[in-house]
Amino acid sequence: MIRVSIFDDNTSLRETLALIIEATDDLIVTGQYPNALQAVENVVDSQPDVILMDIDMPGRTGIEAVKLIRERTTRPKILMLTVFEDVERIFAAISAGAVGYLLKKTPADKIIEAIREVMSGGAAMSPSIALKVLEAFRQPKANEFLLTDKEKDVLQRLVEGDSYKLIAHHCNISMGTVRTHIVNIYEKLHVNSKSEAVAKALKTGLFK
Repeated sequence: MIRVSIFDDNTSLRETLALIIEATDDLIVTGQYPNALQAVENVVDSQPDVILMDIDMPGRTGIEAVKLIRERTTRPKILMLTVFEDVERIFAAISAGAVGYLLKKTPADKIIEAIREVMSGGAAMSPSIALKVLEAFRQPKANEFLLTDKEKDVLQRLVEGDSYKLIAHHCNISMGTVRTHIVNIYEKLHVNSKSEAVAKALKTGLFK
């Protein structure tokens, strides 16, 4: 039996998914949660093989939860199940440790197939999501934006989801210096926000 946990603040959808999963011979629901505030504890308690994770939930996003879960364990396969289909969130989820990305409009039978697919070692994506990923990788790779070594260190920490405080600690610099580096990074990458900088770093293969 494949053990599945569901994190979604939409009660109707969460309960419907649970019913569909329970009605499938080789699947069983081990937990249903309306938010990801206690995601790590929930996963430790329920021991799922596969997690269906929403992104936009109160208190903590699904992407933040994926990163926290991955810091604790690599065991469960995590499938994002969301309405968002922008490249920024797709790459952020994959970077955090998700092995699949499905849209909520995905038919129930395809969700079941995706659960089995990731359990067998594959990756599952809605067709439109897979296309966006391919298009992102087809773009010319920018291996050099004239970033200094320290700016590259700071940007990599941003990609990994670190706070400014953590970046300052890891890079052994002050918070003010972190902010200065980030302003310079934005200018060199021609972006205006942290999320845009992270997305551009991932899409252009800066850290491959």
